[in-house]
Amino acid sequence: MIKRKRLRKITFLFIALVITLPLVYFLFVPDISRLKKENPRKTSLMEYREREWQEKGIKYRIHKIWVPLARVSPYLVKAVLIAEDDKFWRHEGFDYKAIQKAMEKDIKARKFKLGGSTISQQLAKNLYLSPSKNPLRKIAEAIITWRMERVLSKKRILELYLNVVEWGEGIFGVEAASRHYYGKSSSELTPEEASRLAAVLPNPRKYNPVSDQRYVVNRSNLIYSIMVKRGIVVPEYEEVTEESESPPPSVPVEEQNPSK
Repeated sequence: MIKRKRLRKITFLFIALVITLPLVYFLFVPDISRLKKENPRKTSLMEYREREWQEKGIKYRIHKIWVPLARVSPYLVKAVLIAEDDKFWRHEGFDYKAIQKAMEKDIKARKFKLGGSTISQQLAKNLYLSPSKNPLRKIAEAIITWRMERVLSKKRILELYLNVVEWGEGIFGVEAASRHYYGKSSSELTPEEASRLAAVLPNPRKYNPVSDQRYVVNRSNLIYSIMVKRGIVVPEYEEVTEESESPPPSVPVEEQNPSK
């Protein structure tokens, strides 16, 4: 009798699981295939911010300008990848080492934050979910991320992310951010400007890329130095040295190129 009861329980749980999983999947996963060709008009985060402003009586509005990935400065693309997701091209949506470290920090702090999000995870959250950090939202984020990585190309995921990510109060996407902070198109961003824009992404409403905030200065310098080490950026003094036939070692760079 006991074995039969256990068997019935196992069978019941199996049937419940088979029925529940598809329901959970269809509940949490929108039609991501549309994103292959369609650009999202408004994201869940944009709508969330609009509700915030309305509740607080603030008269902000969404500023966004869509730009193809090919027209974004390669310096900006590299800077964002270094700052936010250095393994983007290699992982399948999740950075398990980063998640493990984040979980260890959460356990020590006795809080549920679970950082270590990849660009794919951030995109899933921005497009479809709320900024809350509750476990259910993280599960939904994981399901959508898993599906997104299987439906969309890496280039498309990156293009979507750069066009919808928040870059300040009411500022969404790299083109709007570039014009707002630097008065130029995102294709014209310099390595230094790209480093500063990438530096503020963890908290773009707290930090301003054109400010002298210590965090922005230190983080942007770190991103820039990594780009130099990887050969993405050639510092100006190296360009001057290469172009000069035999510059005197004691002469400062400024004197070698007085036109600057």
